[in-house]
Amino acid sequence: MVKSSCIVFVLLVGLFSHLGFGMLNLTLPGQHPNPEHVAQDVHRKVNESLSRRQLISSTIHDESSTCLTGNPIDDCWRCDPNWQQNRQRLAECAIGFGQYALGGKGGRYYVVTDNSDHDPPLWIVFASNMIIQLSEELIFNSYKTLDGRGVNVHIIGGGCITLQYISNVIIHNIHVHHCYQAGDTNIRSSPTHYGWRTKSDGDGISIFGSRDIWVDHCSLSHCKDGLIDVVMGSTGITISNNHFSHHNEVMLLGHSDDYLPDSGMQVTIAFNIFGQKLIQRMPRCRRGYIHVVNNDFTRWEMYAIGGSGNPTINSQGNRYIAPFDRNAKEVTKRVDTAEENWRGWNWRSEGDMMVNGAYFVASGEGVEVKYEKAYSVEPKSAAYIDQLTLNSGVLGSRRNNLGKWTAGNNGSGSYIDANSGIFEDYDEYSGSTRPYSNYSTFIKILTALLILIFLSMK
Repeated sequence: MVKSSCIVFVLLVGLFSHLGFGMLNLTLPGQHPNPEHVAQDVHRKVNESLSRRQLISSTIHDESSTCLTGNPIDDCWRCDPNWQQNRQRLAECAIGFGQYALGGKGGRYYVVTDNSDHDPPLWIVFASNMIIQLSEELIFNSYKTLDGRGVNVHIIGGGCITLQYISNVIIHNIHVHHCYQAGDTNIRSSPTHYGWRTKSDGDGISIFGSRDIWVDHCSLSHCKDGLIDVVMGSTGITISNNHFSHHNEVMLLGHSDDYLPDSGMQVTIAFNIFGQKLIQRMPRCRRGYIHVVNNDFTRWEMYAIGGSGNPTINSQGNRYIAPFDRNAKEVTKRVDTAEENWRGWNWRSEGDMMVNGAYFVASGEGVEVKYEKAYSVEPKSAAYIDQLTLNSGVLGSRRNNLGKWTAGNNGSGSYIDANSGIFEDYDEYSGSTRPYSNYSTFIKILTALLILIFLSMK
């Protein structure tokens, strides 16, 4: 009862007085005391993986091996040819601020067998390709892994994925797209509870007041609001190996300039591809410490990285390809803030590759010595970007085939093809680069012929 009263008191202070929050210790649960050390550890792991790759390639001369990417996340589990038998090893592979996200590690597996399945506990896998059409938000509980490896799983529709006041969640290898607002109704939030939810924003993945979250190898596009939003005191987040496309406001980090708890927000953004038809917010940051490392920014129309409320932005080893619009060459944007106010903000660029006239406006006084001490392990140059982002987005294309969920073989000594006839035309639908299938093309031609025959008979 006393604990609940304290929580209510803090919330009331936050609602009625910004000065009240200024008097409190705003350290968030899960917040790392030294974010520069976490960034340094990311570089160390990347360097180790790249060195391992160079050693193996020089002795084996087998460039087709999936172990030779140099990406420390992928190299952690994809080098095991029997990874399907030990899926939970994935929980040991995260880097950056979200590295402590356990997901459903240690728990039992739950196999989703059709798109009407619900109440999935712990480590969730899928028996087949499927499209999950939501009418309302899919609300997670703590200690869950959504593992879409080996199949094509698409989550679309109302609300999409919501992580609110929870911890230890891993979302891996899922297509999330065409999400829209939903709510003003009772929604299931646990196995035993339905509660009233107001209308959602229409984010692809909404992370709200949560910690130790890892979003990896997902493909996100075409949502009503953001593709990923991290707000309201969330921290310990890693967003890695994803493919973003076809969207305006891609990623929001931080609730508002005045929401002081977001000062403890810590987010790692690594090995992602920011692809076709993106406009802005990759990310847009309010407060917090944001480490943007080894990403490929191939498209933007307004800006790539923006912010307000004095966030720390540490950009290292990225490739920024500016648009042809001469007025949109700048990578950065200080949103609604005069220069005399943002001149002291800590925004740094190190080892980034600027292409087609792109430029990063750094700021902050006297930070060079601090960064020199923090990075005894140097960030890898953006020259490695193609290698590090080779498999970004959902895995399972014919080039990188993965086996389905299995407790063994399917009886024939091999794993079933993960790409049998679902969203072969996903490029048209949501921006990935998947080819059209021959079967799909045949059906379209046959349909067109039948229409012509029908019209000629009229």
